[in-house]
Amino acid sequence: MKLSDFDFDLPDANIALRPAEPRSAAKLLVVRPGQALGDHTVADLPQFLQPGDALVFNDTRVIPARLFGTRLRGELAVPVEATLHKRLSANRWSAFMRPGKRLKCGDKIVFGPQHDRANAAEQLVAEITHKGEGGELSLTFEASGPGLDMAITKIGLMPLPPYIAAKRAEDARDRTDYQTVYARLDGSVAAPTAGLHFTPDLLEALKVRGIGLHFVTLHVGAGTFLPVKTDDVSEHKMHAEFGEVSEETAAALNAVHAAGGRVICVGTTSLRLLESATDQEGQVLPFCGDTAIFITPGYQFRAADALMTNFHLPKSTLFMLVSAFAGQVQMKTAYAHAIRSGYRFYSYGDSSLLFRAA
Repeated sequence: MKLSDFDFDLPDANIALRPAEPRSAAKLLVVRPGQALGDHTVADLPQFLQPGDALVFNDTRVIPARLFGTRLRGELAVPVEATLHKRLSANRWSAFMRPGKRLKCGDKIVFGPQHDRANAAEQLVAEITHKGEGGELSLTFEASGPGLDMAITKIGLMPLPPYIAAKRAEDARDRTDYQTVYARLDGSVAAPTAGLHFTPDLLEALKVRGIGLHFVTLHVGAGTFLPVKTDDVSEHKMHAEFGEVSEETAAALNAVHAAGGRVICVGTTSLRLLESATDQEGQVLPFCGDTAIFITPGYQFRAADALMTNFHLPKSTLFMLVSAFAGQVQMKTAYAHAIRSGYRFYSYGDSSLLFRAA
């Protein structure tokens, strides 16, 4: 497969810079094999599910992982920007940094206010201790554990996707808008955006309908924003992300399938984790570790029967995933319809409900 197979034209007018209000008022494009596309809203979701079905949510919580600071090397000081990618230990993070080529191991980085010594207490000091081939750098901080977490929360900015950050600055609204209402465990540097559409009222309506609500955790890394740079799709390497499926959740989802119910993943992060945790016989197993699963057309899905997901970038790994799930021709048709119909794309955009192709 070539990267060009997953390209399409997307007008700037279709890129959402703010979420719908209320969240569940966003559009929902329903895509079912052999049926016409259906234009609905997220609030209509319960009517497309049956009692006994199960929704699987990613309960990760986004941290303000975008840090600005200064590289100190002798008397030279250079402004730098870091997006934390993955926690390595109590005081170490993998990060993507700019200007990456000018940074090397041993460099001291001071994040936070630089202009006033009175602000020294708000500064966060780190050293570059490793430089990887994929562009990631390892930062070893002087602070550690909860103290480091508190410092990052204080001086960091929400890591809005590049296609939003290029058009406007992050503001106070994003601290709420870019977080699901059920977020629980700190660790992501990007939101599981399909979940941004859910409100407490919608979650309650799903329960009343008899839909099971289950939670897994995948801490989304900054690699989710990186473009595919190889023309041959099979040569692309995914960045590993940490995920966990509890024994209780695995057993509950197996029971849903055993009873004839369907498992619907809310977001590609939930789907990727669940597929990583499922064996060849379709049994979901407890899982705790890294996954770098890369799903492209031809992949045989084992766990998910349907997928709720936003609209993705051209030539992205996520558009490849939805093409694998619902069919490449079907998804190009669905995306063309969405663009013509004014659907809003990306993290703050509208959503789709995809039923798996045979």
